[in-house]
Amino acid sequence: MLRLAPLLIIALLVIPVTAGLGMVLLPAFGYLPVLGSEQANLSAWQMLFAQPGLGRSVAVSFASGLASTALALLIVVLFLAASQGTWLDRSLRRLVSPLLAIPHAAVAFGFAFLIAPSGLMARLISPWLSGWEAPPDALIVNDPWGLALTFGLVLKEAPFLLLMSLAALPQLQAEQRLRLARSLGYAPTIAWLKVVLPSLYPLIRLPIYAVIAYATSVVDMALILGPRLPPTLSVSILGWFSDPDITHRFMASAAAVLQLGVTLAALLSWWLLEQLARRLSQRWLTNGDRQRGEALFTVTGRAGLTLASLAALAALVGLGLFSVAGFWRFPELLPQSFTFDHWQRSADMLAGPLVNTALIALLSTGLAAVLVVATLENEQRQQIHPTRSLWLLYLPLLVPQIAFLYGLVVAAERLGIRPQLALVVAGHLLFVLPYVYLSLAEAYRRLDPRWLYIAQSLGVSRRRAFWRVRLLLLLAPLLTAVAVGLAVSIGQYLPTQLLGAGRVPTVTTEAVALASGGNRRLIGVWALVQAGLPLVGFMAAVALPRWLGAPRRAPLNVQRQG
Repeated sequence: MLRLAPLLIIALLVIPVTAGLGMVLLPAFGYLPVLGSEQANLSAWQMLFAQPGLGRSVAVSFASGLASTALALLIVVLFLAASQGTWLDRSLRRLVSPLLAIPHAAVAFGFAFLIAPSGLMARLISPWLSGWEAPPDALIVNDPWGLALTFGLVLKEAPFLLLMSLAALPQLQAEQRLRLARSLGYAPTIAWLKVVLPSLYPLIRLPIYAVIAYATSVVDMALILGPRLPPTLSVSILGWFSDPDITHRFMASAAAVLQLGVTLAALLSWWLLEQLARRLSQRWLTNGDRQRGEALFTVTGRAGLTLASLAALAALVGLGLFSVAGFWRFPELLPQSFTFDHWQRSADMLAGPLVNTALIALLSTGLAAVLVVATLENEQRQQIHPTRSLWLLYLPLLVPQIAFLYGLVVAAERLGIRPQLALVVAGHLLFVLPYVYLSLAEAYRRLDPRWLYIAQSLGVSRRRAFWRVRLLLLLAPLLTAVAVGLAVSIGQYLPTQLLGAGRVPTVTTEAVALASGGNRRLIGVWALVQAGLPLVGFMAAVALPRWLGAPRRAPLNVQRQG
């Protein structure tokens, strides 16, 4: 049975994505018998290219995706280079998981409250520094250039890239490399950039590509922070898919194919930039320069991620303040009064979405955890090297959600499957499974196999040793992976909205729906609940092993013996 688990994971990741893309490609070229169109044509593309502002939508999606990824990567690389072994490094590493757990929509709402003309930043400098007695007349949130969206994406992408980098660093023996470079007279930051980064980057290339794919096609953050007229391409596609006029479905399908093209163009552009950077950096890597730029790199590296982390924390503080704020005139830094009326009014409305959110997250994460553990156990027993098929884990993350999820909706309708909770759970599983696997795989592979050999030498069967020894030693990493999966599921907006057809409300879908209303108090309540739910999972992941008496860290062995 264990041998079926890897095949089942591959099927779960590949079949829905390819089927979804196929069911989007056909309507894009005019073929959708359900709507009475049985002949291929280009009318959908003609209608799409006639839409006003399409070029700007494409440009903002492309530019914000590339710019946010480049800025997040620069922040992470310089931080790792400038802060290794320092108290700042240790402090920010502890913040990675909590910051990563906060859903995208919650970060977007908090960031909007932070940078808005009447937001916390403007209040902090008014009127003593800015002279503002009233909010400035400036379009900061929803700016037409997508700058707010770009910087909001950086706040979420930087923790993810940092976590992926920290997971890859142990494979490089970075400390030994740095000691050797330091013995040759290289400054610490220059040494890291010259001897560690060239080997680290290939290991985090796939996560970077996943970030580009997400950033160029994001919907929930774009609805909150992105431009409105015209919106980003992904937001336009969602609007056309939801249009009561069913003829817009053909145009929406063509636009989804165009979104796929935009993402592929962004990935190709990044690859070309990689080749250019490799050629331009060859001389710098080998010129023997040991000190030049050390001070600039160190200050920039330590300041960049610190500011991004403080901005994310300040965004959460802003959500909390607005959720309990009474009368609060500008430019006062704090409300004149505090009230829980907004929480009381939202309590009844929160009940249903909270139950749906918890049920979907628990079911999708539970299924993912079972499949991942079975796959990793089969890998250990069969001594299989996993690298060949690793890229398949990133398939749902590399293909824009909007490009294949609507195709899944069409495919489900053709099969007679109506929008329902089970379909939403299956959609969440697509995105939860890769994160659970990536979170657990390294700890699973590094577990010292001698513990199992000892158990079996005492007459314990392999199956019982798995339950009584391996899972107990891996309880903390497993619960952490489950917490990551819960956080990913809680933050999913588009799969819930499309596969549930609006009939399965969750905290995330309801919070994003409030974005158009502009009521900061209610938005603060819903966004704070959304941000708090994943933290509950991480706190349980820390507390349960202690409560059950399991070791917090599994005994690991880098070199397998046996």
